[in-house]
Amino acid sequence: MLTILFDGIAYGMLLFILACGLTVTLGLMNFINLAHGAFAMAGGYVTVVMMNRYGISFYWCLPAAFIVSALIGLVLERTLYQWLYQASHLDQVLFSIGIVFMAIAATDYFMGGQQQLINLPPELSGRMDVFGVGVGRYRLFTIIVCAALALALQLILSKTRFGSRLRAAVDDRRVAMGLGINVPLVFALTFAFGSGLAGLGGAMGAEILGLDPNFPLKFMIYFLIVVSVGGTSTVSGPFLAALLLGIADVAGKYYVPAIGPFVIYALMIVMLIVRPNGLFSRGGR
Repeated sequence: MLTILFDGIAYGMLLFILACGLTVTLGLMNFINLAHGAFAMAGGYVTVVMMNRYGISFYWCLPAAFIVSALIGLVLERTLYQWLYQASHLDQVLFSIGIVFMAIAATDYFMGGQQQLINLPPELSGRMDVFGVGVGRYRLFTIIVCAALALALQLILSKTRFGSRLRAAVDDRRVAMGLGINVPLVFALTFAFGSGLAGLGGAMGAEILGLDPNFPLKFMIYFLIVVSVGGTSTVSGPFLAALLLGIADVAGKYYVPAIGPFVIYALMIVMLIVRPNGLFSRGGR
């Protein structure tokens, strides 16, 4: 039971890191970026190429995945995404879905359609006993890293000047610019940061979730569930939602494997009925 709980927490933490970039772009920038999973896939493939082809340490691959995904996000934001900030949500959805299919086709062409595997460092492989509970070393590493990132993200958005400028730019773009805030720069850096977080999540999730060209489509619904259940007005909501959904998904697949994949959707429906605006949302406008 405790092992399942631990694995569920690790899975939930990973879901949060994968989805928190979407929380930033959707909740703080009011932009529906369904291509978020493509940035996560980019980070995963950066890790695969660096480790399997060039023998670079896994620990160096993680910051590299963040940086490369952030740079890709920055370039796309400056060349494509910025023109759609004022567009309708339907236009944003159609555009980002197009990016997804282009990313899938390009990845399949250059990397092939097979499942990609990575070999973790020896110290992260296998399991160990903690108070009689079998704990996966890599899952423990995932929990520690993701918890630190969640705390850092919350502090950046709530306690720093950049977070204040971002909230001001979203609330009233014209007034923010009148106060001297460089709104395009703030949006570009925010989008790049969210893309980098997705890439880092993709790098860390390659071993647990698997990695292939269809990754953005397979996990798109999970990202949307985390954001919709947790709400988009805070980081705490998606964090708690990701933990609950991760534990429910792992426990459901273990105890009721026949209907395990549907447990997470049932939980989503119940939570949205109880809290339709998200767990910590301030309510709709």
